[in-house]
Amino acid sequence: MITRGKKLTETFFIAVAFLLAFLPVMLVPSGQAWAQTATPALNLNVKSAILVEAKTGKILYKYNENQPFAPASMTKMMTEYLLHEAIKNKKVTWDQKVTADEYAAFLGKPGGSSVLLALGEQHTVRELYEAMAIYSANDATYLIAKTVGGSEADFVKMMNKKAKEFGMTQTYFATATGFPLKDLGQFAPPSDRGDNVMSARDAAILAKELVTTYPELLETTKIPHKMFRQGTPHPLKMDNWNWMVPTLVKQYPGADGLKTGHTDDAGYCFTGTAERNGIRVISVVMGTNSFLSRFTETAKLFDYGFSNYKMVPLLAKGNPVPGGEKATVSKGTDKEVELVTGQDLVYPVRNGEEKAYKPKAVVKEATAPIKQGQALGTVKLVGANGQADEFLRPVDEQKAGGTLVAKNDVDEAGWLRLTFRAIIGFIGGLFGSLGGMIKGLF
Repeated sequence: MITRGKKLTETFFIAVAFLLAFLPVMLVPSGQAWAQTATPALNLNVKSAILVEAKTGKILYKYNENQPFAPASMTKMMTEYLLHEAIKNKKVTWDQKVTADEYAAFLGKPGGSSVLLALGEQHTVRELYEAMAIYSANDATYLIAKTVGGSEADFVKMMNKKAKEFGMTQTYFATATGFPLKDLGQFAPPSDRGDNVMSARDAAILAKELVTTYPELLETTKIPHKMFRQGTPHPLKMDNWNWMVPTLVKQYPGADGLKTGHTDDAGYCFTGTAERNGIRVISVVMGTNSFLSRFTETAKLFDYGFSNYKMVPLLAKGNPVPGGEKATVSKGTDKEVELVTGQDLVYPVRNGEEKAYKPKAVVKEATAPIKQGQALGTVKLVGANGQADEFLRPVDEQKAGGTLVAKNDVDEAGWLRLTFRAIIGFIGGLFGSLGGMIKGLF
């Protein structure tokens, strides 16, 4: 026979066992638990990795993405960005001639990634750029840095300043090439924070800025072969180190960039990008263990992205968003202005979740005058399970849903109208207060 006390004891131990079993789940915030279960098991053999949709910066996969590691020649992505920016600002031209100095000749020695530049050799900026983007040539990269920044040391300052602007919080650039400081001898630029480091997330941020601001870059990075010193007694065939571009060993449909990297400290790294069926993804793998494995691991990420996500039109341009139909206007002829979406909202959505996303308007008060089409708010998307998606940076999340814009102009009100409006408001407020006082008495 079981006594009442024994039953209570058994019940107590069952309750404790149940509590211990579910305590870890109870202690994890619901959003975090959902995010963890949403991460697929891709069995990547890497130190860190990330996969994002290029237009919005929405993260599709991540692993140890915030840990900084040596990036090797992936550093050159920032050099590429700053060169394009200098070209755009007319500080440098594509046909500008550059002469190789002693440092370039040092980097041009056989044994590293170079186009074997000799002291005094001249080439155009475009030729050096192609050598950098296709062949990862350190000697060509250094000369570009010197041309844009005046010296590599000053160019490195530009690199770190731009990284800060981009929100790359786990990055430090010491050289323009990614070449380790310890191997540069007398040519090593001064550094007070050690050697180059970058996280996978930061590499993805940089790649996103690069391919969305200067997409013409991809016309160069997808070239499988190119001749350097074409038509001279000493031509050099440059085979693209990115073996995922068309015709090369690990070719992947839609792959057209972006930058490989390898040093003893970094292992084999790769920032890749590919586009299929209207969706472009950016991937980063760091610390793989062989030349080919970085492409094999990248292919896993690409396969996952393209098989599970697509770009879906969620909102058409010129439509109101519930809860954000109007914005309050101060000092205007009208007190409100109607708001509509400023562009078509096309968004990366996981298969089967096409109807899960709900738009949420974020509207700010405006001051007249207001012009038609002026941005007065944003759209935030809430996805499956009521969770917001994760993005590379807060600014990417703010831009991902698009803008809410004024449907029409609102002129600034004259002083007489504003004065009269203020008087009416004051009187209304006064009587409202008196009414409240009277109501309080009874």
